Amino acid sequence: MSTSGRHLARRLWQHRPMADVTVQDDPAQSRYDALLGGGLAGFAAYRLQPDAVVFTHTEVDPAFEGQGIGGALARGALDDVRARGLAVVPLCPFIRAWIERHPDYADLVRS
Repeated sequence: MSTSGRHLARRLWQHRPMADVTVQDDPAQSRYDALLGGGLAGFAAYRLQPDAVVFTHTEVDPAFEGQGIGGALARGALDDVRARGLAVVPLCPFIRAWIERHPDYADLVRS
């Protein structure tokens, strides 16, 4: 493989979404965790209200940035919120921007 071919292959791998990310609610910590290989790769912190989940902060471990962890985390958390019949207040800039890029989740947003 040529040098440019190896570079392209490496770049494609770095941007490929991580298919084996598990997203789970951790109510004791008030956050959704993104788990990869059993370890914590990122989280989305929230405050729970009677009728809504207020997302306040999202972090992805720098070792996993650019690999789709944040998107998988947002999708998994928002899917869970929808299944629970709650609204979303996206104070977190990452969650807010993710919803703006995925309008099929806009119906969850409460001001």
